[in-house]
Amino acid sequence: MRRLRYPSWLPVDPYIAALLGTVLLAALLPARGTGAHLAGGASTGAVGLLFFLYGVRLSTREAMDGLRHWRLHGTVLAATFVAFPLLGLASGGLVPFLLTPELHTGLLFLCLVPSTIQSSIAFTSVARGNVAAAICAGSFSSLAGLVITPLLAALLLGGSGAGLSAHAVLGIVLQLLVPFMAGQLLRRWIGGFVTGHKKVLGLVDRGSILLVVYTAFSEGVVRGIWHQVTPLRLLGLVLVEALLLAAMLGLTTYGSRRLGFPREDRVAIVFAGSKKSLAAGLPMATVLFGAQAGLMVLPLMLFHQMQLMVCAVLAKRWARQAEAAAPAASPAAPAASPAAARPREVVAGRR
Repeated sequence: MRRLRYPSWLPVDPYIAALLGTVLLAALLPARGTGAHLAGGASTGAVGLLFFLYGVRLSTREAMDGLRHWRLHGTVLAATFVAFPLLGLASGGLVPFLLTPELHTGLLFLCLVPSTIQSSIAFTSVARGNVAAAICAGSFSSLAGLVITPLLAALLLGGSGAGLSAHAVLGIVLQLLVPFMAGQLLRRWIGGFVTGHKKVLGLVDRGSILLVVYTAFSEGVVRGIWHQVTPLRLLGLVLVEALLLAAMLGLTTYGSRRLGFPREDRVAIVFAGSKKSLAAGLPMATVLFGAQAGLMVLPLMLFHQMQLMVCAVLAKRWARQAEAAAPAASPAAPAASPAAARPREVVAGRR
C-alpha cells in the first residue's frame, strides 16, 4: 500500500500546527487570575532562557569572519530594517479600508523584526546559494534586531496607542539583550555542552515560543480584543501581507542583481532579506505590547507561514535552474556532498 505524501512544494510544518493548536487552546481555555500570573512569570523566564541560549550558540568567530562580506550583509540589513519599515508605513494608507488601526500596528511591527536564521540557511542551501553568507547575514540581523527593533518600534509606533514607552524599550534590554550577552560571555565554558544537546535545545526553543503564544493570546481573549477582528478584516490582512512579501522578493531580487552580486550571493540576499523571524518577534512583542501582544503578533504568525510556503517553491525552482545550468558533475570532483551536509548541521542548531 502506497503511503500518502504531501506535495513537495507545500511545506507542512508541524511547528506551525503546534502554534495554531496553542492559539486554539488559549481561545478555549485562557489563563485567568492566578493561572495568568503563573503563565506570565513562566513566559518571562522562558524568554530570558531562550535568548541566553541564543547567545551561547552564536559563534563570535563565525560572525567576525562574515564581516569580510560587508556589502552583502549591509544589503540584507537595509532590506530588513529600511525597506520593510518603509513599506509598513506606506500600508497605513489602507486603514480603515482593508486594515484596522490595530492590525496595521501589528503589520508595522512585523516589518521591524529581524530576519530568520534557520529557514534562510535551509532555503539558500536548497537553491545552491552562498550558505556561509546566509548564516552570517541571519546572525547579524538577529543581533542587530535586539537593538534596532525596539528603537524603531519606539520611533514608529510610539504614537499608535500601542503603549510603547522608554520603560518598554528598557524591558527589551533587560529581558532579551542582557541574557543574550550573558550567553556570549559564558560561551567559552558552556558552549560545547549546550551545542552538543541539539534536540533538547530545539524543545526549549519551541516550548518557549509556544508558552509566549499561549500567554499573549490568553490575555487577549480575557480582555476581549479578538472581537475586533472579523473574517473580512483577516482576509484583507492576508492580501496585504501577500503583496508585502511579493514586493520584498522582487526588491531583493532586482536590487541584488543591480548591485552586481553573483548568483550565489543573490540567493542568500533574497532569502535573508525577505523574511521575518517569528522566534525573535514574539518575545519582543510580549515585552513591548503587553496585554495587546496577542493581536499584534497575528500578522507576524500569518506572514511566517506564508514566507515558508512561497520561499520553498522559489528555492526548488532555483535549484532546478542551477542544476540545468551546471555542467555534469565529474567523479573526480565530488564537492557537492560535503557542501550539502554542512548546512544541515548548522540549521539544526539555529532558529
